[in-house]
Amino acid sequence: MSSDRIVIVDYGMGNLRSVQKGFERMGFPVKVSSDPEAVASAGKLVLPGVGAFGDAMEELMERKLVEPILKAIGRGTPFLGICLGLQLLFEESEEGGRHSGLGVLKGWVRQFPEDLLVPQIGWNRVHFVRPSPLFSGVPDGAFFYFVHSYYVDPRDPGDVLARTKYGISYTSAVGRGTVFGVQFHPEKSQQLGLRILANFGGM
Repeated sequence: MSSDRIVIVDYGMGNLRSVQKGFERMGFPVKVSSDPEAVASAGKLVLPGVGAFGDAMEELMERKLVEPILKAIGRGTPFLGICLGLQLLFEESEEGGRHSGLGVLKGWVRQFPEDLLVPQIGWNRVHFVRPSPLFSGVPDGAFFYFVHSYYVDPRDPGDVLARTKYGISYTSAVGRGTVFGVQFHPEKSQQLGLRILANFGGM
């Protein structure tokens, strides 16, 4: 496997093909894999996903993918979490009870207030908190496509890259070192979404 190969982690949660096609459209070699060794040795790592947080963690543990993901992150492999993949980076989620996450970033995954219509489905603005190479060439306030009922609440404000308003102002993108996560779906967000995939692929 090429040292710069992007590996998309297959853990049975969500449509991985659209993410794969997004990267391929931007000219990057991609492999979808559930092989722990391939995940641990990836040149770049992408963790997408839709569904329940607890189920996702169970799948990652059953497939013995938690340790390889943490190993890759620990050695500085560029990492991108998308939607549920962003949420799994955090310590704990309140979705369906309390569930422990990967704990790469400190903080929680919380449910939107009860008076809001959930899930949030559709296009919404992303406002940058600080500059990041992930958003190079993307204008502040650009629209991206969201589908989610829970949001991340980082303990460290320094991890926040962008915020979005949906009843409340919440964190919609994070970054620390070579670890990034977005709540929206870049692969479903037309040209600006593809730009984000290209920015990550070029890291």
